[in-house]
Amino acid sequence: MQYLLMIYQNEADYAKTEKEAEGKMLAEYQTFTQSIVASGNFKGGDRLQPTSTSTTVRVRDGKILTTDGPFAETREQLGGYYMIEAKNIDEAIGIAARIPGARFGSIEVRPVWQYNP
Repeated sequence: MQYLLMIYQNEADYAKTEKEAEGKMLAEYQTFTQSIVASGNFKGGDRLQPTSTSTTVRVRDGKILTTDGPFAETREQLGGYYMIEAKNIDEAIGIAARIPGARFGSIEVRPVWQYNP
């Protein structure tokens, strides 16, 4: 089964991270990613640009409405994701717990409802 592991962290806190600590964290992410590629769990994943670069789209009464930034004001923002293959939710949670960002933010683990046309 596929799971989406969504990585949330406070962008304002992350912006205060010193370059040395940021470099160490990126190295930890590379090691983690290599490990799930090697294990066969990795299906995809990427880091996202800051929420200040986002646009929220809604359609109301047939009209497209756009708003700069994210839809909701929250303490943590979605910063990246991994798409993985896991036997079950317990394995997916175990993989999510190894994501370096879990120590500072949170990881949402959600099963993917795969579309089969």
